[in-house]
Amino acid sequence: MQQEFKEEWKDIAPLLSVRELNKFYAPGKGCGDINFDLYPGEVLGIVGESGSGKSTLLSCLSARLTPDSGNVIYNSERFGEMDLYACEESMRRVLMRSEWGIVHQHARDGLRMNVSAGANIGERLMAVGERHYGDIRAKAEEWLTAVEIDTGRIDDRPSQFSGGMQQRLQIARNLVTHPKLIFMDEPTGGLDVSVQAKLLDLLRNLVSRLGLSVIIVTHDLAVARLLAHRLMVMRRGQVVETGLTDQVLDDPQHPYTQLLVSSILQN
Repeated sequence: MQQEFKEEWKDIAPLLSVRELNKFYAPGKGCGDINFDLYPGEVLGIVGESGSGKSTLLSCLSARLTPDSGNVIYNSERFGEMDLYACEESMRRVLMRSEWGIVHQHARDGLRMNVSAGANIGERLMAVGERHYGDIRAKAEEWLTAVEIDTGRIDDRPSQFSGGMQQRLQIARNLVTHPKLIFMDEPTGGLDVSVQAKLLDLLRNLVSRLGLSVIIVTHDLAVARLLAHRLMVMRRGQVVETGLTDQVLDDPQHPYTQLLVSSILQN
């Protein structure tokens, strides 16, 4: 399946192109010389141990952190080709509201805990121009169902939900506006194994059904294998290996990737 998916990329323009991206806080802290393309409908996994630079890279790609140098080119349906760090900050905010979604490791970072589940989803809709209360509530109910949350809990606050339900609500909040690109930072981190399995199954189905492009950061190679078409392996801020997921995990070429796969360095 991954090889067939790769063949499709030859005839379409990348959704996101990254060239010579650098962001360092100190020697060996950050990421450097990052180059890759992300295609529509592709899921790219970024893996590595803690401190490898993967979270710094994700923050730069999602416009939450300004790189020291380099280009991040996003191909927007509404605005055309855009260099994120050459355009105005206000334009980046528009993209974050309408064309992107960010799923945080800790759902509390991506939700408003003091308003209802329905309001969390509704706020995202209002940010892109929805104003009719009945339509907003109907869409909120539709997305609660899509992420397997009982619609009877639409007026409950996220603080009344379990960790797994909070994460599913965060996913609904992000997907309700039909974004083109989703950034995920350890979306199953800290959850029980059984909850992780259900969430991964949900994510895989949603990504496939909606044709989403996703960049997911994880230290869990099982998560990467299940969700990602392609992997980038990072160590000390550098990409040391990249390729189709099964190829990288089943036949790793770089010594560091071999250690990761053998679980010696996994957290």
